[in-house]
Amino acid sequence: MQVKKRSGEPEQYDVEKIHKVVQWATEGINGVSFSDIEMNANLSLRDGISTYDIHKILIKSANDLISESNPNYQYVAARLLNMELRKDVWGHGNQSPDLQHFLEIKVDNGVYDPFILDKWSKEDISVFSSYINHKRDDLFTYAGLQQMIDKYLVKNRSTGQIYETPQFAYMAIAMCLFDSVDAVKEAYDTYSTFKINLPTPIMAGVRTNIKQFASCVLVDVDDDLDGIFSSLHAVGKYTARRAGIGLNIGRMRPINSPIRGGEVIHTGLIPYLKNFESAVKSTSQNGLRGGSATVHVPFWHYEIEDIMVLKNNAGTDDNRVRKLDYSVQFCKLFYDRLIANEEITLFSPHEAVGLYEAFGDNEKFEELYLKYENARSLRFKKKVSARKIAEIFARERLETGRIYSMNIDTANEHGSWSVAAYMSNLCQEIIHPTKPIKSIDDPDGEIGICILSALNLLELGSEKDIEQACRMAVNTLESIIDYQSYPVLAGENFTKNRRSLGIGITNLAGFLAKNKLKYNDEAALDLVHETMEQIQWHLINASCDIAKEKGPCEKFGDTKYAQGLLPIDWYKKTVDELVKPKYNMDWKGLRKKIEKYGLRHSTLSAIMPCESSSVIQNSTNGIEPVRSLLLYKKAKNGVLKQLVPNYHMRKNYYTMAWDMTDNKGMMNVAAVIQKFTDMSMSTNLYYNYSHYEDGNIPLSTLIKDQIYGYKYGLKNFYYANTPDGDGDTEKEMNCDSGACAI
Repeated sequence: MQVKKRSGEPEQYDVEKIHKVVQWATEGINGVSFSDIEMNANLSLRDGISTYDIHKILIKSANDLISESNPNYQYVAARLLNMELRKDVWGHGNQSPDLQHFLEIKVDNGVYDPFILDKWSKEDISVFSSYINHKRDDLFTYAGLQQMIDKYLVKNRSTGQIYETPQFAYMAIAMCLFDSVDAVKEAYDTYSTFKINLPTPIMAGVRTNIKQFASCVLVDVDDDLDGIFSSLHAVGKYTARRAGIGLNIGRMRPINSPIRGGEVIHTGLIPYLKNFESAVKSTSQNGLRGGSATVHVPFWHYEIEDIMVLKNNAGTDDNRVRKLDYSVQFCKLFYDRLIANEEITLFSPHEAVGLYEAFGDNEKFEELYLKYENARSLRFKKKVSARKIAEIFARERLETGRIYSMNIDTANEHGSWSVAAYMSNLCQEIIHPTKPIKSIDDPDGEIGICILSALNLLELGSEKDIEQACRMAVNTLESIIDYQSYPVLAGENFTKNRRSLGIGITNLAGFLAKNKLKYNDEAALDLVHETMEQIQWHLINASCDIAKEKGPCEKFGDTKYAQGLLPIDWYKKTVDELVKPKYNMDWKGLRKKIEKYGLRHSTLSAIMPCESSSVIQNSTNGIEPVRSLLLYKKAKNGVLKQLVPNYHMRKNYYTMAWDMTDNKGMMNVAAVIQKFTDMSMSTNLYYNYSHYEDGNIPLSTLIKDQIYGYKYGLKNFYYANTPDGDGDTEKEMNCDSGACAI
């Protein structure tokens, strides 16, 4: 029998070649059997079958064998997949190409940015070539490597041709971002050993000709046609460059409002939202998918009742906008009236002048709010029960999972900004001041932009490791700010002047399990407090060191840091009820250092979801508990299986999301993390039908969680998760744009 080689040439079938490949793939890996892989493959050999198809069958066989009792088959499948990848990219599976030759080909083909060859000498590139450690590909599980291939390696999306292997990608990223040989080596080591989690725009973009690496873009929409359609233009530009969109429509007037003295009647928010929906879904992101956006609106907006139901499956296409997500902004006044079972009043922003600008400052807001409640001249004003609004919010949140919330007063009072911030982003972890644009080239507008990263807690064993990773994360993103391009001037103005970073953490569930702790353990709060204190201190210190060298950011004065305040000063003090405010870091010394040099960055921390990149690094997602010890992740080529980190040793210590009878443990941990976080976090909550009488989750439960989170300083809530039927499938989080779901 003959088989067809990759070259198309026929050759005689040789079973020993299969044995040799499978034996190589299993060598040195415990608990696996090459014979089981071969038997499970059940090769349906036919005359003329390609060697490529035979290899695919072997990969599938190894992947099928992955289970809780046989976890290490995920590394066997990864080796087999890596062999195939190297043959595709290198032309063979053995010796790697010389880096100089490799880069020249990629630049000549238009795949890589020519900047990379202009920047480095042949001698330097030779050093980097010798330094690359392709053995680090063995760190990938099958799911991780497949995710790397599908989402992050540079490829031709039309033909499927892949242009690089993982270690070349990591080295090329480091070469683009750093200016010394030693710095490139350190960056490469940090990225390739999974100490730092890089987001999709950076992982997929740095080294290419697409130079927009911001994960999150916050667009504040003005209440006029120029502002609306300029914002729409900006959304399209950033969506096309892989960014997720936060959209604030809280300034826009409601339906039937007069325009031009009554000559025109306003059509309301929904028709404009359909335009934004079309913009994000029709604009391709690297050929993979359309983008995503979250719309922010205050609880007191005249159309709030209609906005909150836009995502559900009721109604008609005319009165629904289902492909956007929504976040409702609350504050103390709302919660006070909710608890007291009182009414609130809904207004039009164009009539209640200044109300939106005061939103976030409780004293100013309440004063204006009461004034407008008592004003008889307002046409667009109606009373509604606060409980009714809360129940609509809770019902839609439970049914769709994607109605989020933002506590706008908490966001302003307990964060690093000293100027007003009016909105969050797609995934609810970014808080930025923004200013609507009047045109696409408006020099006075501000589109909030944040570039992200995360520290992999399970790979950081000591404070020295934390310090190194923090410094590398800050230096990486600092380089990105100057290296990337800006499709919209308002985005460039914001970024260059404020230099806002959002560095978070991932693998928290794995980290707690390593320490034999669960989310609802008091000792877990102590550990999280100690760890987050170290992280935030070292992030701030790294920024201060750069400020000493390059100067503080232009608008450093718009931060609480410039007022001599630190996270240990501005956090919500109710957190002290959860964990004692015991500090180990030299905050006094850091305060003096900041007074002298300032900070290079207005913000340093945010806790984002890490859905895609957590798969790559075989880590648990962000700050989330796990839904199952064996995770199933949807991917382009089917379902990927992956075991939680340190499965054999720590499986009994993982907090299982669907076993949690309530969300207090999750929220308590999040509150402690928030204490040391400049901006916010993508905090997800979990509701298992089986924990409630008759399998019905009361709306009151979601409302109580909202109030509890507000009490302890949580700024945003992201998903409300419910089991999808079997309780095992790990449904991919939002940020389908690949932006914040880094």
